[in-house]
Amino acid sequence: MFQLKDQIALVTGGAKGIGKGIAEALSEAGAKVIIADIDQVAGNESAKLINGDFITMDVTKQSVVQAGIDSIIEKYGRLDIVCSNTGIFPQATLEEMTEADWDLMQTVNVKGMFFVVQAALKQMQKQNYGRVVITSSITGAITGFPGWSHYGASKAAQLGFMRSASLEYARFGVTVNAVMPGNILTEGLAAQGETYLNQMKATIPTHTLGEPKDIGYAAAFLASKEAKFITGQTIIVDGGQILPESPEALL
Repeated sequence: MFQLKDQIALVTGGAKGIGKGIAEALSEAGAKVIIADIDQVAGNESAKLINGDFITMDVTKQSVVQAGIDSIIEKYGRLDIVCSNTGIFPQATLEEMTEADWDLMQTVNVKGMFFVVQAALKQMQKQNYGRVVITSSITGAITGFPGWSHYGASKAAQLGFMRSASLEYARFGVTVNAVMPGNILTEGLAAQGETYLNQMKATIPTHTLGEPKDIGYAAAFLASKEAKFITGQTIIVDGGQILPESPEALL
């Protein structure tokens, strides 16, 4: 069960972090994985590790996204799985946040997702089959954190998009779902510093941070044929972080 053998999968933002974990999990399950990223060096290295392919893709440019997906169709004849994972999370308080800060966050996280998913759905509709998995977050839809109001807004927006998109394409055998990571130990999270990491560990019932492949395994399930009756839904992968009613519950 839950094998992805002979499935063609695209993972955007797959060069590092959560995207790399997703790509590895899909590959383990048998899929042929194409990593798309703007980081060519890391992207090619990650693709080699899983015997996959790499394409350069700036998700903020619609023509580039469409050309990338067209190249996959031309080479493989189909596209079964798309994991829209590309995202950024620079911090800025509301007091210091500029219009440019806001626009960049929404452009990469929301518009970029829209371009990728829209282009993929065109092919999936023709196939009468497809699996779309969006990497959202607990931040925004459920929790908040100082300095990430623009990030939280983008991640909540992704879920609103997902629900309506899932309704539009359900009759074509296409599902659209999302994973909602908590604190996952990626290069980006590590850059927040030891103080932040220790604060986060203290708020998680497992007292550990997640690993990128923890998100990958959830994505692999949603990408499977067996998940055909699940659409417009989310899976929270956070070690139980959102559950405690009070700090005492973590003791």
